[in-house]
Amino acid sequence: MADILYDLLSTPDTASSPKARPDPSSIQFLTKLASQRLESLATTEPQELAHTSHGLLLSLQSLSKKSHKQIIQSADHHATLHSTLPALAASTAELRNAIPKLDNEAVRFSTTYNKSSDNEILARRKKALLLSRNVERLVDVLELPTLLSTAISTAPVNYSSALDLNGHIRRLHSLYPESPLVESISSQADEAMRTMAANLILSLKAPGLKLAASLRTISWLRRVLPDLDSALAAGKGHDSQERILGAIFLVCRLATLVNMLNALEPLRDLADQEKVRQKAIGSGNAWSGGQQTERYLKKYIEIFREQSFAIVSMFRSIFPATAAVTSDGPAAAGLQSRDPLEPIPSALATFPLYLVEMLLETLRLYLPTVKDQASRDSLLTQVLYCAGSLGRLGGDFGLFLASLDVGSDAEDEWVEIVKRHRALAGRLESIVGEQKKGS
Repeated sequence: MADILYDLLSTPDTASSPKARPDPSSIQFLTKLASQRLESLATTEPQELAHTSHGLLLSLQSLSKKSHKQIIQSADHHATLHSTLPALAASTAELRNAIPKLDNEAVRFSTTYNKSSDNEILARRKKALLLSRNVERLVDVLELPTLLSTAISTAPVNYSSALDLNGHIRRLHSLYPESPLVESISSQADEAMRTMAANLILSLKAPGLKLAASLRTISWLRRVLPDLDSALAAGKGHDSQERILGAIFLVCRLATLVNMLNALEPLRDLADQEKVRQKAIGSGNAWSGGQQTERYLKKYIEIFREQSFAIVSMFRSIFPATAAVTSDGPAAAGLQSRDPLEPIPSALATFPLYLVEMLLETLRLYLPTVKDQASRDSLLTQVLYCAGSLGRLGGDFGLFLASLDVGSDAEDEWVEIVKRHRALAGRLESIVGEQKKGS
């Protein structure tokens, strides 16, 4: 029934269209009308339609009040669609045409910057990433020369830490010999170790140097010297190293002795003045001076005796192997070497002779000025004690004293002094021997 009414009410255009489908809402409304009675269609249905129409009008008014801005914007956008859609189509066509070019560029990029290919840009980037990952390690490595310099410059000097740091830098240099960074750090460490070696050598010139301090200083130098000399570092020059250290020790202590003797310059100037006055008076006149010369010689011999004994004794304690070769002679050690020039004698072999020559030269120059017998006896006795002190270390120079020119009238006096000294030394040795037997 509803379909027949729909066909009757449809417009001619809609009815002639074979593909037109009936509106579901229209069919539903016609079905509702067909199910009602005629009286209700004339009375209640118009009221319901009016009520529904009024409700829809109120809904439209409320919707237009709340959403009028959105509706206006939608209308404006809808008005621009006729220009926007062609532009979108043109952009789409351009994108479609650019896709092959983009694909070619992507293929070229993947081929050029492939990890397996050798590319300079990738290599630089890899280096930058590697540097970024290891920046803390590099900072630690760069701080090694600063730490080494700090360990050397602090007071007291931390030689153990400095040598450990230098050993670590040496290991890095052996692991990475071609690295410019490690090479630079190694050169800075070498400079710091040269400074440290210079400071150690300078400490050997201290006036009040003791045996314990000397042993520590030489032990540090034994560890420092191979780092400064490649031949010693290769383990080919242990004997050479000991000879070098022994010579350094003797030179430093000799410099200290010379400085201490030069400190007697005021007394020496007074002794020189007395010598000039003695020459001015002449040998024919009586000379009763020489007090200042006596003071100078006593002080000179005292310093010489203390320092020479200390130098030789410390050397023999610090370098026992070198001292043994010196005392036994080169022939004993030369049996183990086929080289006729080896081993080279130690510096200690000629060092006492140099010291003795210093003393004898001073005595030849100033002893004739002292004419007082008691003063001269005291000086000569002091010299004999000095010779005996060095004699305990194998450097007795008592026979060299015979070359001193003390004057023809003082030779008997000199012989008597030597006899008294030998007698006194014999009694002292006998007393010491009896005490040892008693104990």
